[in-house]
Parts: sequence; C-alpha cells; structure tokens
Amino acid sequence: MVPNIGVLGRYTYLATELFWGAIAAALLYRANALRKAAVTILALYPIAYLWDRYTLAVDVFDIKLRTGIDIAGIPLEEHLFMAVVPGLVIGFHETIFGDGSDESDESD
Repeated sequence: MVPNIGVLGRYTYLATELFWGAIAAALLYRANALRKAAVTILALYPIAYLWDRYTLAVDVFDIKLRTGIDIAGIPLEEHLFMAVVPGLVIGFHETIFGDGSDESDESD
C-alpha cells in the first residue's frame, strides 16, 4: 500500500516536487548534464505553460493539495513540475547513456 502523504496538507504537492526535483538535480549533476537540461527545459517551458494553463482553464484536473500560490495564472507547483519532469528524464537518460561530458567541454 502506498503511504498517504496528504498529511502535509497544502504543502503536499510542493514537497513532492522538491523531493523529485532534488533527485533530478542530483542525477543531472552526476551526469554533468545541468546545462543540457537547462537548455531543454527553457525550450519546452513555453509549450508546457500554455498546455498547463489550458488544461486548468477547462477543468481537466484540479489540484487540491497545493499551496494556493499562483504565478502567471497557474499554481507554483506546476511551474516546478514543468522543470522537474524533463529534468528527471534528461537526468536518467544522461546517467544511463551519457558519456559524462557536457557540450561546453567539446570543441567545435
């Protein structure tokens, strides 16, 4: 059975984002892929923002266990989510398949 972390109340979603964000950051640091992830996250962010804004506007989902802090029309936690998910994906990918070098280490 999965433990109920709802005991964190309105900080539940924020806590999960910070937990998984820390794992993503550790993987990216270990794989020397912080810069790659930052570039990818910045490229994806506008699309993710519009997608999230739309899905919240049409009531596709409702986030109950959140801080209630909205930034630019969406919850703070969703902004973190839009960085954590690609960060985790890139972190795992680079940890498994990367050679440990960053594009800043390569010569033209």
